[in-house]
Amino acid sequence: MGLLGSPFFVAIAVVLGLLLNVAILCNGGKTSTFVRKVEKTVDIPLDSDVFAVPSGYNAPQQVHITQGDLEGKAVIVSWVTEDEPGSSKVRYWSEKSKKKVAEGKVVTYKYFNYTSGFIHHCIVGNLEYNTKYYYEVGIGHTIRKFWFVTPPEVGPDVPYTFGLIGDLGQSFDSNKTLTHYEKNPRKGQTVLFVGDLSYADNYPNHDNVRWDTWGRFVERSVAYQPWIWTAGNHEIDFAPEIGEATPFKPYSHRYHVPYKASGSTEPFWYSIKRASAYIIVLASYSAYGKYTPQYQWLEEELPKVNRTETPWLIVLMHSPWYNSYNYHYMEGETMRVMYEPWFVQYKVDAVFAGHVHAYERSERVSNIAYNVVNGICTPVKDQSAPVYITIGDGGNLEGLATNMTEPQPAYSAYREASFGHAIFDVKNRTHAHYSWHRNQDGYAVEADSKWFFNRYWHPVDDSGAD
Repeated sequence: MGLLGSPFFVAIAVVLGLLLNVAILCNGGKTSTFVRKVEKTVDIPLDSDVFAVPSGYNAPQQVHITQGDLEGKAVIVSWVTEDEPGSSKVRYWSEKSKKKVAEGKVVTYKYFNYTSGFIHHCIVGNLEYNTKYYYEVGIGHTIRKFWFVTPPEVGPDVPYTFGLIGDLGQSFDSNKTLTHYEKNPRKGQTVLFVGDLSYADNYPNHDNVRWDTWGRFVERSVAYQPWIWTAGNHEIDFAPEIGEATPFKPYSHRYHVPYKASGSTEPFWYSIKRASAYIIVLASYSAYGKYTPQYQWLEEELPKVNRTETPWLIVLMHSPWYNSYNYHYMEGETMRVMYEPWFVQYKVDAVFAGHVHAYERSERVSNIAYNVVNGICTPVKDQSAPVYITIGDGGNLEGLATNMTEPQPAYSAYREASFGHAIFDVKNRTHAHYSWHRNQDGYAVEADSKWFFNRYWHPVDDSGAD
């Protein structure tokens, strides 16, 4: 027996092999050890109190607001009446102003054997910054009263707190997520919603009654603070087998956004400014290749971002680019190839996506060197790149994504298969604190957290700033 075949060297080789294997398996970040009790996700029954129809003749329901202009001095107020169209007016006032009235419009739509109620949309504009406004809808019949607070004036050091929710649905877990967000002591002021609202398309014939129940379910939050909408795959509602060949029909009738204010030609991609953040919403399910309207819009939009005015550049989309779960794996790859070089060039701070029903946060990485012939196709750490966060863990009836790729890739900093929501708390032009909150914890518990250093004003390595 030669020296290399001796038992000593065989033992050394086995130990080295085990160590090497451990090193390979641990080449990523942290996979959470939290074990969530395995339970089937179940939608809430239609007779539940969270879906209750407000009392009174033609009472407005499904009331929701979103930003109504580019800079935060307007809101779009939307609601549904069932008995008759009624008034599309919104009466609004602040403690320092007289009551005013804005006039809206009403639309309806049909989907298979469903006919919608009367859907009202009204832009309330010329508002003062940082002011609490009260508003009433249902004028002439049953009046319902709500309120909202406008954001501070756009500026580089304006603190502001965003909530992050995705893939919510209307299950018992969805209700836990929304309650958890509402009771979080960090107190989000606006929700950045990364797509997949009602999951009505999971029901026979895309039962649009589930669009109505979802609207009543989330009213308790979205009637009082804006939700910034992103379209997901469950908003497409493309069903030619039942005669429904117009994509996004229910969503586009129910949820209006201020896309024209940012020069967009479609409501599925647009931008807004809010406090010290510039938020770009992209459409994973609209054409995004070169020469398409979305591509041309984004190519012109990114150079417009003035980081001395809005330091924080945030992008919302539905399908994630960096995902280490065996669900929807690489579905966002073609969009990533098109747009990732721009994200690095313009130093995007954070990208939030949904689609995968779990939670994951990436390192700052990019994969933009590949040119077909050079073979360089591995993500590398890049301090000019954004952090990519998947927050598709709202709780919908499709359940959690639990099957992860192994070993955990190097670009993945933290991942966990649990339902929850997140908070992005901008402090000033250089720092923002991010936290993810799982539903099983107390309202103040941060299951994952990180300090973000702004890529324009403070572009130092923040990978260890937890």
